[in-house]
Amino acid sequence: MTETRPRVAVVTGASRGLGRAIALALAEEGCILALTARDPKALAEVATEAKERGAGGSLVLPADLSQPEAPGAVIAQVIEAFGRIDILVNNAGDTQRGDFLDLEDDLHLSGFALKYHATVRFCRAAWTSLEDSRGCVVNISGIGAQTPEPQFSIGGPVNAALINFSKAVSKRPRAPRVNVVCPGHIETDRLARRIDTFAAQAGLTREDAMQQMRDDLGIGAYGTPGDIASMVRYLCSAEAGYITGATFIVDGGATQGI
Repeated sequence: MTETRPRVAVVTGASRGLGRAIALALAEEGCILALTARDPKALAEVATEAKERGAGGSLVLPADLSQPEAPGAVIAQVIEAFGRIDILVNNAGDTQRGDFLDLEDDLHLSGFALKYHATVRFCRAAWTSLEDSRGCVVNISGIGAQTPEPQFSIGGPVNAALINFSKAVSKRPRAPRVNVVCPGHIETDRLARRIDTFAAQAGLTREDAMQQMRDDLGIGAYGTPGDIASMVRYLCSAEAGYITGATFIVDGGATQGI
């Protein structure tokens, strides 16, 4: 990417996993980073590494993004510090897996609060600045939106709602570019816990459980956070300037539909 000045990028859920990888990828492009998540220590560590990777600066903003006032407060601090926003990556989100009959209302509500409602609030708060900068938004959804399954009856609807919202706002007059990335089965702490649970339930070693899950999913390998970060970096680049309102599945071929 060729830029005349460092761009200001807000990355939510930036303390670990996909958010961390995305933040570091944007740091390598020289972006000024505003990093937000719950864990201040982990965010500070990401900011330190981002500086080493070439970030033009950073701002660490610990917050519980499921709270209604938090996204607006984060965006206000970013604009006060840097005067603008060029990139918004909505990555924060955590939904509970399990059988539909075991998942109470509070788990549905908290799943929507952190991933869907926080995304809406961040977009609303940053929209004018993104319009002015002719910037871009990348919302991180997931393949559960396209492939409903019984153990993902919260995450799937949340992800589907996020795609619908993204497409809708991308069609507003003067809208910044808005796109969605749907990760598949990526090597994060969340996937590690899922593999451990499967191994315990099936009486398998962890290695055998990993292989069995890959076979069941029809994939040759699990993805890495860097795979997702590369797609986000591209969508934030000038090379993707004609792409908006689109959804990109990055899943190693796990999604069977077209």
